[in-house]
Amino acid sequence: MRILVVEDEPTLQAQLVTALQAAGHVVDSAADGEQGHYLGSVEHFDAVVLDLGLPVMDGISVLKRWRAEGLTMPVLILTARDHWYEKVAGIDAGADDYLTKPFHMEELLARLRALNRRAGTQASAQWQCGPVVMDTVSGRVLVHEQPLSLTSHEYKVLEVLMRQPGEVVSRTALIDAIYAQDGDRDSNTIDVFIARLRRKLPEGFIETVRGMGYRLATNNDN
Repeated sequence: MRILVVEDEPTLQAQLVTALQAAGHVVDSAADGEQGHYLGSVEHFDAVVLDLGLPVMDGISVLKRWRAEGLTMPVLILTARDHWYEKVAGIDAGADDYLTKPFHMEELLARLRALNRRAGTQASAQWQCGPVVMDTVSGRVLVHEQPLSLTSHEYKVLEVLMRQPGEVVSRTALIDAIYAQDGDRDSNTIDVFIARLRRKLPEGFIETVRGMGYRLATNNDN
């Protein structure tokens, strides 16, 4: 997943970014509400971790603006333990879930996985398309019940395609999924990752839709 972290406390922001990256996610971050709102408005994110006590623009205002703009990405809000009213205000503003500080990083990761499952077409942590099975909790991929070795970028590309089997995924969407907003976004590398995946996956599993992007063949049982 590509995740936006909006947190002004430097140590916690660094911990969140490190933990999310270690879990295989692409992460962008912002230290105030105005910057967070801008990134969330102009970039595609699969989920957002949003602190409510932000400088410049508070988290509730950021969330309300995103929802007013029609943005529906899942948002997990972070609140102080004694600010129970923030939880209510956050949910009313359009938050999908909340965590109270302090929290265990494992719980945050689990909640984000659950939000992603609810937001997409996949109902469980184990996704299947034909002979390919992806377990989004363990990060394992099986082909005909045999484990498949993938690099982190190959896994991320396949994850995006597996999330919406049979649907065309644009090159831009794939680039957004594997590179942070301020990273090296060389579109030519997508061709490399697709070519590598095709060598490892059943023949014809990844289809090219000329001028549009790529999709998984849902009728492939090879």
